Amino acid sequence: MTAIETRFARATWMYLGAVMIAAGCSLAPAYKTPPPANPAAFKETTAMTPEEAGNWKRAQPSEGAARGEWWKAFGDARLNDYEAQASAANQELKAAAARVQQARALLRVASADRFPSVGVGFGPTREQLSPSSLGVIPGQTLEPQTVWRAQAGIDYEVDLFGRVASSVAAAAADRDRSTALFRSVQLSLQADVAQNYFNLRELDAEIEVFDRTVELRRDALRFVSNRHDAGDVSDLDVAQAKAELATAQSDAMTVARQRAATEHGLAVLLGHAPAEFTVAPNALVPIEMAIPPGLPSDLLERRPDITAAERAMAAANARIGIARAAYFPSLELTAAGGFESATLGSLLRMSSRTFLLGPLYGTSLNVPLIDGGRRAGNLADAHARYDESVALYRQRVLVAFQEVEDNLSTLRILKDQLQVQGDAVKAATRSSDLSRIQYKDGSVAYIEVIDSERTLLQARRGAVQLEGTRAISTVNLIRALGGGWEGT
Repeated sequence: MTAIETRFARATWMYLGAVMIAAGCSLAPAYKTPPPANPAAFKETTAMTPEEAGNWKRAQPSEGAARGEWWKAFGDARLNDYEAQASAANQELKAAAARVQQARALLRVASADRFPSVGVGFGPTREQLSPSSLGVIPGQTLEPQTVWRAQAGIDYEVDLFGRVASSVAAAAADRDRSTALFRSVQLSLQADVAQNYFNLRELDAEIEVFDRTVELRRDALRFVSNRHDAGDVSDLDVAQAKAELATAQSDAMTVARQRAATEHGLAVLLGHAPAEFTVAPNALVPIEMAIPPGLPSDLLERRPDITAAERAMAAANARIGIARAAYFPSLELTAAGGFESATLGSLLRMSSRTFLLGPLYGTSLNVPLIDGGRRAGNLADAHARYDESVALYRQRVLVAFQEVEDNLSTLRILKDQLQVQGDAVKAATRSSDLSRIQYKDGSVAYIEVIDSERTLLQARRGAVQLEGTRAISTVNLIRALGGGWEGT
C-alpha cells in the first residue's frame, strides 16, 4: 500500500469514527405520557378516614417494585400451595414468559444496527475488467481472468437522522410492554386461582347446607309417614314430603355439578389434567379483610396493564421517528481488505494485498426524491397508531378506576347485606322451628312447614353465596389495585 493510499485509508476511518460519534439524533417527537383522567380520590373512599383513603400525590413509575405474595394474607395453606403450583406449571404464564424473551431478542436485533457488521470470505471469481478502470490505453483489451480472494469486509449505516436510534427505542419499549403484560398475566393467574379456590369452598358450603336440608327432609318424610300410618294425615302430606326431599336432592346434585366443573377449571390453572387433580371438600369460612385502596395515582403506578399500555405509546412515538427519518438521506459506509491473486498459490503473499473503500455497487449517500407517497403514508400511519395507543391508554386507566370503584362499592354494600342476611337466617330458623311444632300439634297444615323450610333453605344458601361473593370481590379488589397488597 502506497503512502497516499495509507493516508487516504486513515482519513477515511477517522471520518467514519467521527460520523459514528455524531450520528444517532432521533427525529421522534419528545415523548411525554399524556395526562389521563386522574381524580384526587376514589369515590368510595369518601366515608373513610384520611389515613385509610390517603392524600393526593403525583404518580411515579414503580413497575419494578416487588409485588409480594398477596394471597398469603388470607392465611390459607392450601391456597398458598395452589398459587405456587400455578406459578410453576401454568401454560399461559409460560407463553407470556416466552413472549418476553421474544421481545428481548428483537431488541438485540435492533441494537445490532448500531454497530458495523463484519464478514470474511474466501473463493475464486471469474471476471472481465474494464480497461478504462485500470488506465489501459484505449483500443487494448483485457482477457477474462480468474481471481482468488481472501478478504474481510465491514458494512456500516451511519445513523444520521436517528432511524436506528428510533428503532432501538421502539424495540426497548416493546420489551418493557411484554414484561408488563407478563406481570399482568401473572397477576390475573394468581387472582383466578384464588377466585376458583374460594368459589370451590363456597360450593362446598352450599353442599353442606343441602346435606343438612336433605337430612331434615328425610326426617320430615319419616314423621309424616308415621302420622299417615296412624291415620292422622292424608296422602297429600306424604306426597308433599316426598316431593320436597326429591327437590332438595336434585338441587344438591346441581351444586355438585358446579363444583366438579370448578375443580376441573382449577386443575387447568395449576397445570394439571382434571383427571389427576382432586380437592377435598372444605367449606368456606367468612373472610373479612379491610384493604386500603390508596390513591388513584397509586393505581397508575401499580397496574401492569396500565404500564403495558403506556409502553405501547412510547413504542408508537418512537416509530414516528423512524417514519420521519425516511425523508432524509441515508449514508452507507463499506470497506473491504485482504488478498487477491490470479493463482491460489500466490494468494497470501504481501504483494497480493488489496483494499476497497466505499460501496462496490451504487453510492454511499442515498437521497430519496420521489416514491409515490409511500413515506407520507408511512408517517401518517405512524401518527395514527400513536393516537390509537393514546386512546387505548386513557381507556385502560378509566377501566382500572371503574374496577376499583366497583369492588369497593361491592364490599361496602356486602358488609351491610351480610348482616341483614344473618337476621333473615335467624328469623327463618325461628319460623321453621315454630311451624314444625305447630304441625305436630295439628295447628297448621303441612304446606306451612314446607314454606317455612324453603325460606330457611334459601336464607342459608343466600348467606353462603354472599360470603363467597365477598371472598371473590376481595380478590377482585386486590387484582384491580395491581396486586402486591401484603395486609396486616
